Amino acid sequence: MDSASAVNTSRKRHALLLIALAPVVPQLIGTVFNIWYNAAVIEPMLTVAGQRRFLLTVIIYNGLIYPVAVWFWLAHLSFLRSPFQRLSGNLPIDPTTLTRARRRLIHLPWFAATVAGIAWFLCIPVFLLALGQVQYPLDPRLTWHLAISFCISGFIAVTHTVFLVELASHWGLFPIFFRDARADLMPNVLPLSLRARGLMWAISASICPIGSLLLLAFAPKAPATHPEWFAFFVGAIGIAFGLCTALMISWLVAKPVDELRVAAQAAARGEFDLHIATARADEFGLLIGEFNRMLRDLKDKEKLRQTFGLHVGRRAAEQILARDPGLSGAEQEITVMFVDIRSSTARTAVAGPAETVEILNDFFRVTVRVVEEEHGGMVNKYLGDGFMAVFGADDLASNHAQNAFDAGRQILLAVEELNLNLTSRGRLPLVIGIGIHSGPAIVGSIGSPQRLEFTAIGDTVNVASRIESLTKVVGKPLLITRAVRDRLQDARGVEELPPQSVRGVAEPISIYAPKDEA
Repeated sequence: MDSASAVNTSRKRHALLLIALAPVVPQLIGTVFNIWYNAAVIEPMLTVAGQRRFLLTVIIYNGLIYPVAVWFWLAHLSFLRSPFQRLSGNLPIDPTTLTRARRRLIHLPWFAATVAGIAWFLCIPVFLLALGQVQYPLDPRLTWHLAISFCISGFIAVTHTVFLVELASHWGLFPIFFRDARADLMPNVLPLSLRARGLMWAISASICPIGSLLLLAFAPKAPATHPEWFAFFVGAIGIAFGLCTALMISWLVAKPVDELRVAAQAAARGEFDLHIATARADEFGLLIGEFNRMLRDLKDKEKLRQTFGLHVGRRAAEQILARDPGLSGAEQEITVMFVDIRSSTARTAVAGPAETVEILNDFFRVTVRVVEEEHGGMVNKYLGDGFMAVFGADDLASNHAQNAFDAGRQILLAVEELNLNLTSRGRLPLVIGIGIHSGPAIVGSIGSPQRLEFTAIGDTVNVASRIESLTKVVGKPLLITRAVRDRLQDARGVEELPPQSVRGVAEPISIYAPKDEA
């Protein structure tokens, strides 16, 4: 059994018991503090009769109030038992019952604080009335210190009850009740906010012990009481309470912050297949819920972007996403390459459709890698058994003509390797033609508002297509124009061929071919 399964098993077995016992420890802490404070400060102000009445009141009050408080707490908690068991067993549950249970779960810390607060703060009028019957009139200092004693003890008990109940419910119940729902979207609830936690932390860790130290200056001196030790003990209690509260606050606040930080760092690395499982009804619940939704949206958009890039080309996709996706374009200097396979009709007649597709896929696989990954070009569109590639559309500072020329020569080498494999299988080798031309063109999105295509249009594109057709005429697999040759870093590697007339151009065009292709 892995750690996650062990946690889930422990949660199903002990969650309700842990939450039921969560208020016990804070009440014991508050009681210990109250007993000590009463013995050190209150008792010296009482007469013998007052001390007897005080002890009797303690016994009767605790014997009546605490069982009632425990009954209210367990009765309130028992409503969650049946929904918890059904949800833990993946059994169907009435939606109305589930909604009520979820609301009660979110309000559980408030209910625990209310029960504990009533039990503690009701002590003030009860004990004052009881003591007033045997010690009248009461010493004003006794009235004041008795109220402060129960207030400080009550604040300690109530604040720690809230934190422990919330911790226990977040660990044991929230993952079950909000497995497939967001707690922060529950209507008609009042979750414990960060401001409320901060106020309770200030009361528990600062106001209570500091208030006790301030009251020390006004407390009557008992014969067996040393103010220095009194102050030391109060300060130690304050530090202990502060550390306990800080640990609980850190778990309630720092844990979701750490989860969000780790998830944000993963998302920054492009890892969107994440989900923060923590269920919260407070501000962190909203942040976590929206962060999970953002991750889902990013994952969907990344999937769409990758699919989009596969269909139009990665570089074309990047250009479309980087530019205005509307019907627009800009004129810029680019280099256009056309690549075409010769005798495709004859090959199709000999080979079956499946084999033809396989050969084309192998051809496009190696040529697209040469164009896009190795020389920074962009395969703009497939043209049956060939394609059109654009260089310089996304990097105006690059020597796009040189990149296109180098890519063309490397394509010829890659096709030679493919032909070795084809001839070894008794298949016809590939014969290709490549035409390259540089010049101005309109680069951008064209089409209709319902269907756009990112491409380059203009005379430069037309001339590049005509140059590729000339490869059949002059018998060279790779031809470039003077515009390309003039942009090469070293033009000594090309030879000039006789000028050729092309359709749509008035004057014959000067063409060149690599010398090593002669």
